[in-house]
Amino acid sequence: MKWQTTQQLKQLLCQFVQCPSVSGSQAEVLLPQYIVEQLSTLDYFRENKEHLQLNPTGDGRYFVTALVKKSEEIRDTIVLISHFDVVDVQDYGTWKEIAFSPEELTKRFYENKESIPKAVQADLETDEWLFGRGVMDMKCGLVLHMSLIEQACSGKFNGNLLLLTVPDEEVNSAGMRAAVPVLLEMAEKYKLNYKLVLNSEPMFPRYPGDQTNYVYTGSIGKVLPGFYCYGKETHVGEPLAGLNGNFMAAQIINELELNTDFCEVFSGEVSPPPTNLIQLDLKEEYSVQIPHRAVTLFNLFLQKKSMNEVISSLLELAKRSAKLIEERYYHQAVRFAQLERSTPQSLSINVFTFAELRGKAVEMFGLEKVEQIEKGVLKNESNKDDRELTIELVDQLVILCKDLAPMIVLFFAPPYYPAVNSSDDPMIQRIVGQLQEYAEKKQGVSLLQQHYFGGISDLSYVGLQQPLSSLQLLTDNMPMWNRGYDLPLDALKKLNVPVLNIGPLGRDAHKWTERLNVPFAFETVKDLLGYTIKKIFEE
Repeated sequence: MKWQTTQQLKQLLCQFVQCPSVSGSQAEVLLPQYIVEQLSTLDYFRENKEHLQLNPTGDGRYFVTALVKKSEEIRDTIVLISHFDVVDVQDYGTWKEIAFSPEELTKRFYENKESIPKAVQADLETDEWLFGRGVMDMKCGLVLHMSLIEQACSGKFNGNLLLLTVPDEEVNSAGMRAAVPVLLEMAEKYKLNYKLVLNSEPMFPRYPGDQTNYVYTGSIGKVLPGFYCYGKETHVGEPLAGLNGNFMAAQIINELELNTDFCEVFSGEVSPPPTNLIQLDLKEEYSVQIPHRAVTLFNLFLQKKSMNEVISSLLELAKRSAKLIEERYYHQAVRFAQLERSTPQSLSINVFTFAELRGKAVEMFGLEKVEQIEKGVLKNESNKDDRELTIELVDQLVILCKDLAPMIVLFFAPPYYPAVNSSDDPMIQRIVGQLQEYAEKKQGVSLLQQHYFGGISDLSYVGLQQPLSSLQLLTDNMPMWNRGYDLPLDALKKLNVPVLNIGPLGRDAHKWTERLNVPFAFETVKDLLGYTIKKIFEE
């Protein structure tokens, strides 16, 4: 057995971490090939070569599927999902060169305790922690799954295991979105009945200093709403003759940033408030013309809210912001007019959804003209990401319809993560109860059920818990939909498998102090995963 002891698993983890598979890098393309090489050494895959596949995502990257079938007649299957991409290491500063060398980085941190944040120094009092980019998020989960696959190859479980590990989870989840149809094809080809999709993302604290151990029965959803602000151009010497786009965007940010009205509460769990991810003006060079075009994008988490509720709330906020901008503009215009003995001017701001704006553009200029503009943007994409392309698509249509300015346009950029929750599933309820009892009795660990994993995960793409029709509002207002970004909605509806996340204990995901508790991961969690799989197949 190659991947069963703590030392063996730690060694495999270090090998994976040493491949710097940052999302979008060449290493992200190479790592799945190495994973396949490792799995190929198992006798089962030597004898069943077609069960181990390197699958293209369609953009030059690959995801890995590795199926261990107990026997021809057994259909019950558990899917083990993980991702092997990581975020970059710019935050490591002077430690950047060894961020992908866990043992060396850990040794250096122990040698330089005084330069490490105090909250981390407490963990350095023990020798249980391993530092490095990706050790917890989430190459440890992949390593644990490979250990389970090896156990399945030796006949330990009374059912089938299917390992699925994907790229791009940290950006657009292109890997998981490409994998969904493949899962359906494999189910038909190998006569598989998917009982559960089991993820092993690490436990995420709900608040600073949280020491609770969690088991997750769902994963939080996410949209990326954007507000495009088109004011009115003018010289800086006559600012009240125009309207600054940055001023408009700032008002929206002030209204939406950390606004708890957008938090959802489900069974005592509160989703984090919205926060700004992008804010920029679209002026290409310095001049003394005010920046009258600006855009801002937000992260907005979802649990149970419908898309209709989400868009209604965002539109209401945009209209309220427009009113506040109008009032402040007029207030300042009046004060300035008193100084200069002139007549103050007022303004009125239109608020549209992207779908409404596009409809007006078609009405005013014709569908052929609108499509010509959209094709031109996509044809000249020149390495722009989905957010940048989305903004340019909106920008070009607003410029076309500038006679409607000043205006605020609500739109959505990729990615979209549907919220998924299996807390009401009878099998999940039984399994979680049994797991909590076993963890307490066997490992001395208390596990608290959480209904939504708060770190966003690819579990969002193993089912669709809202009617397809309810997503029409989202897709109509997402300029990139079916123009380079989409979801396999029909496949998601067919898949619809219960989900569970049991993962290792780590701290500081996406920070330079990212670390993993090694014994908890490779002893405690390894045991809990094996127990869960055994119980699922008993079901």
